Amino acid sequence: MRIIDLIAARSEPFLSLEFFPPKQESSWPDFFAVAERLRAIDPLFVSVTYGAGGSTQKNTLDIVTRLRSGCGFTPMAHLTCVGADATAIDAFLASLETAGVDNVLALRGDPPAGQDAFVPENASFAHASDLVRFVRERHPRLGVGVAAYPEKHPQSPSPEDDLNHLKFKLGQGGDFAITQLFFDNALYFAFVAKARAAGIDVPIVPGILPVASLAGLRRILGFCGASVPAAYLAALEEADKQGPEAVRALGVAHATAQARDLLANGAPGVHLYTLNKASSCLEIVKGL
Repeated sequence: MRIIDLIAARSEPFLSLEFFPPKQESSWPDFFAVAERLRAIDPLFVSVTYGAGGSTQKNTLDIVTRLRSGCGFTPMAHLTCVGADATAIDAFLASLETAGVDNVLALRGDPPAGQDAFVPENASFAHASDLVRFVRERHPRLGVGVAAYPEKHPQSPSPEDDLNHLKFKLGQGGDFAITQLFFDNALYFAFVAKARAAGIDVPIVPGILPVASLAGLRRILGFCGASVPAAYLAALEEADKQGPEAVRALGVAHATAQARDLLANGAPGVHLYTLNKASSCLEIVKGL
């Protein structure tokens, strides 16, 4: 079922999850054990990434298939422009449909390892909007999500330009948006208000990251462009002196407070970036 239809049918806020496929199949048993533990959350949907250049695209296809048939989740496969061509994308989408997977998240994607800037290899797939349009033309029954950036995409010249790009993506056939991670809810609510004023009326689902380690956070911030409130960063640095469990506990507490405030103040749901870890997500749900 298309995710936009699941959202429209709900009267209560929801939780959804993001996984990334392990590169080695030897790690799959642990991955699916995590997925099984997270069935208790009853997520509305789960999304599954794939690596730069489609490096784990086959894994994504296999994993979304198993998440649907084995775990009973409604999965959404990520799709990026990196290394994209029409034949390969068409085949991937057809395989998803054959497997009963009804949703994709269309993204431009990050540059491959070792590259600082995104350089499209195919002029037909230079932007996420190109993917959205392709899916709509070739596989119209699929649901299509897109990314949104409360603090703007790091390569956008301005928030206004970034919002225009989001509106264009959605105009090509996107159903809903999931935001890049953020740590200050005021950024999300201000972004949604600007989007509504610009005529964007689709659901905008906030993406929340429970910080698991300070080093991991810094690595993520290096490519996503998100900011961290000074007081929260200072608290994380202090917790880091006590050890990794202190950082994880603080990350869970902050994410729980974020999610509680978001759901209480009108967000349609919360999308948790799981980092393939079950415990933090389960603690957040218990805290809600």
